[in-house]
Amino acid sequence: MPKAPERTRVGERVTEVILAMFRASGLLIEAGDRLAANEGMTAARWQVLGSIELAGHPLTVPQIARRMGLTRQTVHVTVKRLAADRLVELEPNADHRRSQLVRVTKLGKATYQALDRRQAKWANRLAEGLNTTDLETTARVLGELSGRFDAELGNTPRPRTRRRST
Repeated sequence: MPKAPERTRVGERVTEVILAMFRASGLLIEAGDRLAANEGMTAARWQVLGSIELAGHPLTVPQIARRMGLTRQTVHVTVKRLAADRLVELEPNADHRRSQLVRVTKLGKATYQALDRRQAKWANRLAEGLNTTDLETTARVLGELSGRFDAELGNTPRPRTRRRST
């Protein structure tokens, strides 16, 4: 049996982080589904709706996909479902005839705001007893890893790490 490849000490830590991210991702989707259920939503639909709402302006399907790390096909199917429920609407895109803009409707905004209020209470509960500096470091490292994943996949150039002055 071939010997397993050796990892550096840092490579071992990265592998531990990746495994923890896989587990956290699955649990986060389950939690998101539960939080969104009262609004007749899923975590995936909430994620797409939120990406547009947080952008503050209409986005194309490829823009949503890039922002969320999802495939265009997945986002396209989700947008069709959101449009069928009148939570988003499609409009012509002057910059690209084949890639329509996705705009959140008034009903979509109200749904997103209800979900956001529920998520704020949930996040505050989760945050109890956690150290703010640890959370900031975690967010920074996960952001850096995400940028490196993108670069490995050839999606975008790897962003430079922003260091906070302390």
